[in-house]
Order: sequence, then C-alpha cells, then structure tokens
Amino acid sequence: MSTTTLQPHQRELFGHPIGLYVLFFTEMWERFSYYGMRGLLTLYIATSATAVDPGLGWSGKDALWLYGWYTMLVYVASIPGGIIADKWLGQKKTVMLGGFLLVLGHITLAIPQSWAFFTGLILIILGVGGLKPNISTMVGGLYKKGDIRRDSGFTIFYIGINIGAFLASITVGIVAFKYGWHYGFGLAGLGMILGQIVYIWGQKFLTHVGNFIGDKSSNIDPEIAKKPLNKIEKDRVIVLLISFLIVIVFWGAFEQAGGLMNLYTDTKVDRVIGLSWLPEIPAAVFQSLNAGYIIIFGTLIGGFWIWWKKSGKESSSIFKMAIGTIIMGLGYVFMMFASKEASSVEFGKAAMVWVFLAYFFHTIGELCTSPVSLSFITKLAPVKYASIMMGVYFAATGFGNKLAGNIGESSQLEPYEGKMIANKEEIFNFTSKDSIEFKDRATKKITKTFKYPIEKDRNFSIKSTVYLENDNIIFNDYKKKTNINHLFDFDNKAGLKAYLVENKVTKESPYHASILFEKNKEESKKIENEGDGKNYEVSFVIEEEQSKQEYNTFRMLVIFTVAFGILLLLFLKKLKKLTHGAEDNEHEIHNDETEGFELADN
Repeated sequence: MSTTTLQPHQRELFGHPIGLYVLFFTEMWERFSYYGMRGLLTLYIATSATAVDPGLGWSGKDALWLYGWYTMLVYVASIPGGIIADKWLGQKKTVMLGGFLLVLGHITLAIPQSWAFFTGLILIILGVGGLKPNISTMVGGLYKKGDIRRDSGFTIFYIGINIGAFLASITVGIVAFKYGWHYGFGLAGLGMILGQIVYIWGQKFLTHVGNFIGDKSSNIDPEIAKKPLNKIEKDRVIVLLISFLIVIVFWGAFEQAGGLMNLYTDTKVDRVIGLSWLPEIPAAVFQSLNAGYIIIFGTLIGGFWIWWKKSGKESSSIFKMAIGTIIMGLGYVFMMFASKEASSVEFGKAAMVWVFLAYFFHTIGELCTSPVSLSFITKLAPVKYASIMMGVYFAATGFGNKLAGNIGESSQLEPYEGKMIANKEEIFNFTSKDSIEFKDRATKKITKTFKYPIEKDRNFSIKSTVYLENDNIIFNDYKKKTNINHLFDFDNKAGLKAYLVENKVTKESPYHASILFEKNKEESKKIENEGDGKNYEVSFVIEEEQSKQEYNTFRMLVIFTVAFGILLLLFLKKLKKLTHGAEDNEHEIHNDETEGFELADN
C-alpha cells in the first residue's frame, strides 16, 4: 500500500510510525526541563545562603535527603497518573494534563523565592506523574503484538529522552553558572513549553493511540475492562512485579548521578580547563555525559540486541536487564579509582577521566535495561491495566531513586559544628582579598569590589591540619603552619578526640579538614550588620574519614549490583516461564499490513 493513501496515524518514517517521533520530541523537551532542573537541584540546595549566587544553604547530607524524597515522589506519582488514565481520561489526555502542570511547575521554579521553589517541585511531581507512565505506554501502543521493532522503537524514544537530558545538562548548567540559579530553572521551563507545543501539534498522528478504553476510537472492546484476569495474564503480572525489583536495584545504584556523583564531581574532581570565559566545567554539565553516550550508542545497542536475537541467542528482556545491571555496577569501579586518587594527596582531586569512564559503563548498562524494561511492560501488561502497570514501573523507579538518595546520604558524614569566636581582624590573617561580585542591596546594581569575604558577609574556608598533642586537638593553618584554634569553637570534641586516638593521628602524620565559616542565614539578611564579622557558624569534616566513606560506598555499589545481576541469571529460566512466550516469534510488522493497535493479550 502506498504511504500516500494512509491516514496520518498509519504513516511511517525511517521504518517506524510517525507517532513515535511526535512522542520522541515531546519527551525530549520534557526531559530537557526535568534533567536541566535535576542537574541544579542538589547543588542549589547545598549552596550557601550567603554565597555570591545564594542557594538554600543546606548541608550536603540534607540536600541528598531532599533529592531522594523528591525523585522518589516524582515517579511514585506515576501510579495515580496511570489510574487516572486507565479509569477516566485515557493516556493521551492525561499526558496533556501532566504537560500543563509541568509547564506551570517549571515557571514557578524560576521565581527566586523559597515558597516558589517548593511549590514548583510539588507541581513537577504531579505533572511527571501524569505524563511519564502514559507517554511510555503510548509508545508501546504504536506497535502490534509480536512486532520485533517494539524494542528498537523504545530505544529511539529513549534517545529522545537523552537528547533532552544532554542539551539541558550543558545549557542549563552553564546558564545557571554564568547568570544564576533561577535563570537556569527558567531555561528548563522553556523546554517544557516547547514539548507541550509539539504534543498538541502532533495529535493527528496519535488518533488511535492512548484513548480511553470506553471510547470508540480506542479500537478496544470495553468489555475487556470488566473481565477478570486469566492464568496467563496473572503469571505475566507476577513476572512484571518481580522485574520491578530489578528496576529498584538498578536505579538505586544508577541515580547516584544526580546526587552523590554530582556532589563528588563538584568537590573532589579537577574540573579546571582554563578557558577565559569558562575557567572550569560546572559540575552540572557532567550530567550530559550519560545522555551524550546514549545518543551515540543508543541505536548501536538496540541494533546489537536485534542481531543477537536473530542469531538465536538468549535475548529475553530479563536477560538484558541482568546484564545491564552488572555492567552499570562495574562503572563504580572507576569511581573507586577516583576516590583513591583524590585521597592520595592532601586536599587532592581526581582526574576527570574517571568520571567519563564511570558514566560510560553506566550508560551501556542503562541501554541494556531501561528501554527494554519499558518495552517489556507493554508486551506483558494486560490491556486494562496498561497505564497502571507502567505507573507501578515508574513507582519502582521512584523507590530506586529514594534508595539512591539514602545511599548518597549515608556517604556524607555528619559535620562537626560550632561557631567563630575570633573578631574579623584576626580572620584577615588567614584569608585573602578577592574580587567579589555582588548586588548592592540598595541600588540593586551588580558591582565588583576587592574585600575580604567576611567584610561582605560571604562564607569562606580555611584548610587545616588536625592532630592530637598532649591530649589536645590542634588545628594548624595548612599553608602557614600557624595555630588557628583561637578562631573557632565546636561541639563534640570528645567524639573527634576519640576518632583521632583510634586512628593514631599525630603531628607527624596529621589528618586534614577544610573548615567552613558561614554567616548565620538570618543575620546575613540584616543590612545594618553587614561586615560586622559576627554570628559566623563553623562546620567541617575530617577529609580522610569522608574519603574512606565515599570509597566504601562506591565499593558497596559494585558488589551489590554485580551479585544481584548474577542472581537474576541463575533464575532466568524460571522467570521466562512466567511470560508464557510473550517474547517468542517476534518479527517486523508494518502499519500498512493490518489496522489496529494493541499492547498485550494472551
């Protein structure tokens, strides 16, 4: 049949339905907005409230705590999003509703107010819940039962996700670095607006996909919704639920990217490149590596698995997911090397190459797991529960994100906290004047001045050695070798003393700490007290202890993910039996052969 005689929803481009590319670009821009915002999230939360471009001023541990809860709720919201689609609106209308909520949420984030930040996060959670599970289910609905192109279609769709993530990680990260956090959030919101425009324009290519089961245009017998599940359908639901355990483990390890690895790259990786306009690469830009690798290798991995299957070799979805989990976990071996390199030198930093290698392995693992998981659900999920099962999948992703947050949080030590007891003139001896760019509170003009940071209520840090001498804790300035105990006081001296004794830390072999001096957030808002050098709080961790904690976290991720992947391979035959041949006899089926769209049946 000539393509000129086909209806818009039947037409194909590059061997796939045109509707795939509508969903591709919709999801691309939605993910641009999400990953652009996500790349800034922990950095913004953990940035000092008295920095040149102030953040929320939370600790790294607290930032990872909020990150874990937020990324979990974003995906758990997919369950009510799937229920709304299956029970009332259909997938297509629910995606539309979710898109509008996302636009509103990202616009709200661009407002430089604390209430706007948290309100925006809530709107984004609701919006992703409506859009994410249903747009993925619609991709599966573009293909007929047994169409071998379904996996590669999801891989193409997945490339769209990561083009958006790649563009966002670079552009949003640089805009935030150059112009401020809220300009970055605003640019992310612009991406969501473009995605919504694409989706509205492309409705004519999606007329037979994503409709509510009760609608005539759905081409699905509404009586299906009333029938109980049969034995085959129940077994397939069971194997899907088991596969969601893989999802939780995979994303629990993988999603360190936006949390622990993001903060680690910011503080422990040498990102200096020496360009006049960009002296160092912003940490958020490294989030583009994963997406860039997917753009490069996505179709290659998808093509490899098609060739692998045609060669008659094991290529079930669970097999691919197990292999992907193992490969992804091995990526953390390179972060172990990074941690060893950074800790080998006092206040040292690791080379960027370790981060590049880690993200490469994470990406190959992701390509073997994530798009395959999406396709697997559309093959096995009963039609009447299609969006709900996709919602449960994304909820499992959310639980994985929460697990990732907990793992990242456990990798960050509780800092020792105290207060500065010296006057600002004493501090001058341990800091240096700098060119400080700031906004004048009266005129609102951006100006530059050469002052000590304490004179502008800015935070500063002093690198120090720390050791025990005559049962006393001694802090010496790292460069000047002079004592700085008189500058600050801190709590839990007994705890630090016990740690130093346990590790036999002496003057000859000291440990190290970067002591952060930060003006109390509320006091820093009082213009009349600016530069008085008072109300400074102090916090620090022992560098050697923190490095050891991070190394152990990376090692644990390697051991657990590889062991879990091997365990899946051992039970592969039993798990495949529950699918009742859903992935057998797959071949290419084009839309001009027969009419109608479906997800899965028995």
